[in-house]
Amino acid sequence: MKLSPINQRRWRNFRRNKRAFWSLIIFSVLFGLSLFAELIANDKPILVKYQGEYFTPVWNFYPETAFGGDLRSEAVYRDIEIQCLIISGGLEDCWDDPEGIIEDAQDSDIGGEAIQKGWILNPVIPYSYNTINDIDGTAPSAPDAKHWLGTDNSARDVAARVIYGFRLSILFTLIVTVASSIIGIIAGAVQGFFGGRTDLIFQRILEIWGATPQLYVIIIMFAILGRSFWLLVFLTILFGWPALVGVVRAEFLRARNFEYVRAARALGVSNWTIMFRHMLPNAMVATLTILPFIITGTIALLASLDFLGFGLPSSAPSLGELTLQAKQNLQAPWLAFTAFFTFAIMLSLLVFIFEGIRDAFDPRKTFQ
Repeated sequence: MKLSPINQRRWRNFRRNKRAFWSLIIFSVLFGLSLFAELIANDKPILVKYQGEYFTPVWNFYPETAFGGDLRSEAVYRDIEIQCLIISGGLEDCWDDPEGIIEDAQDSDIGGEAIQKGWILNPVIPYSYNTINDIDGTAPSAPDAKHWLGTDNSARDVAARVIYGFRLSILFTLIVTVASSIIGIIAGAVQGFFGGRTDLIFQRILEIWGATPQLYVIIIMFAILGRSFWLLVFLTILFGWPALVGVVRAEFLRARNFEYVRAARALGVSNWTIMFRHMLPNAMVATLTILPFIITGTIALLASLDFLGFGLPSSAPSLGELTLQAKQNLQAPWLAFTAFFTFAIMLSLLVFIFEGIRDAFDPRKTFQ
């Protein structure tokens, strides 16, 4: 798809802004990796070979009986007995001496026939965000070779929770920002373009809506319907869309009597075409100026709600919940450092990216 000349100029301006361009690359890599979090941090193997067949436990359910066990429940791949069954091809002695069988499978043959008949491909971090780990001492435990960022007060791996929490925060922010921006831009455009009684009625609605306590509504709705990701998304959009209304309204009020708008009206062009094809591009600079604040505010809102206990379900991988644990466990500074640097890097990259987008849309800005 070929870009129009004006969009080509915008892309050139964005690329010349080195800070924004490299922030986009770094953020894209981090977010792209987090989309495959199940393949990076998981307590289930990515791929298993057993008796000549291949299994994908990270995506599918396999009972213990599929690997020569006795139970029909899902195989616990972290158990040494299950690992022995897979590697040895179902050798019954795995229940008596699994470690010895695995060592023999890796180092020697028995009766001229190799014991190792299968293998297990584990993720880089062999823990999921909700895996309870066996650790030496008490939780939270300090970083070590097994847990690169330590564990939290429930003995869950912090690195795994950061990866999943980063993905959850970004997806939540993108969904809320896109939806609330669309609603806010449409509402502001209607107000500014038509003005008069339409603008007056909308302004009164916004005043009433802005006075509604968002936190109380979220608490009440969660008490009635229970905490969930999509309910929080809906409630955040419900209270977040007015953020762009004022800026878009002001731009449309300023441009509604410009000559090109009056000429388009005289030629019979429809109001919606004038608003969103001719007037909206001129309002994009002011609109994009507000977007970094909306994005950072949405991330901060999610973290604050989780910190206060009114956000996502307690089982969800939450960066706000990690911050709360840092506050409650001052003897474990690695939790505070992890939460701080995660938020600092994430918010800085997003702000730099959207500053670059804003400047790229501004015809007065040029970069050498």
